[in-house]
Amino acid sequence: MTDSYYTLKSRNQTDGGVIAYYQSNKHAQGAWNPHEQHMAPATGVLCAELETFMSRDDMRIARISLDILGLIHFGEFCIHTKLIRAGRTIELIEAVMIACDKVCIVARAWRLQISDTTAIAGLENQDIVAPDTLPDWDGLSHWGGGYIQSIRAKADLSNRQGRGVVWINTDLPMIYHNNDALPTSDFVRIMGMVDVANGIVPRIHQPDGIRWIFPNIDLQIHLLRLPIGSWLGLETMQQIGNDGVGLTSSVLHDKQGVFGHSEQILTVRKL
Repeated sequence: MTDSYYTLKSRNQTDGGVIAYYQSNKHAQGAWNPHEQHMAPATGVLCAELETFMSRDDMRIARISLDILGLIHFGEFCIHTKLIRAGRTIELIEAVMIACDKVCIVARAWRLQISDTTAIAGLENQDIVAPDTLPDWDGLSHWGGGYIQSIRAKADLSNRQGRGVVWINTDLPMIYHNNDALPTSDFVRIMGMVDVANGIVPRIHQPDGIRWIFPNIDLQIHLLRLPIGSWLGLETMQQIGNDGVGLTSSVLHDKQGVFGHSEQILTVRKL
């Protein structure tokens, strides 16, 4: 059961929504602290709950806002998912991760009614070089934790500190249940990698060991469409202000092209 990021133990319907009980596996281990989960797979498992909660064929998730309220404890946790705002064309749902009796992450997703807008569709962001043409990249190997070891990456050779393009992928299922892997949708798989953006082109060069830390305290994802496939392309820029606050911004790609944007606000300080 460790050949996945999480093991689902049980899921119960309540008057206030759905509560799912999970166990994190070694592949969900964080990079900053061995006793915490990495935010990337934590986002994935929260999105798995949001995706299936009161799903409707005429709507899709268009924005996910995740606030990190503290240490994302490794081990047992639960996710409580509920409807915040019902509507015919717009809905707001929420999934809260709780571990050690503390709220770790609050994730809210807007679901919008879908319709055919092909006649007026248009994108300003340009496509990036495909992963098939890029070399394998080990630039994440200096980060610790089981999650980073579970993904593979390819990078543009023109990358520099603070800006660049990296493609990432993983073959692992997000969730096991009753000794079997549950199907992992393209949406869940790719959402479960977006948080890696903060570590791919750091502006701070630290070849002799980490002296500065820059963890993100949130993750905002806006989706022009749902992603397709298993490759996530991150066209990322990291900026750091002069008062301890930074921002990592990414254009999100799959093999079909641009599908969204993400932002991560950073707290930057000396270790």
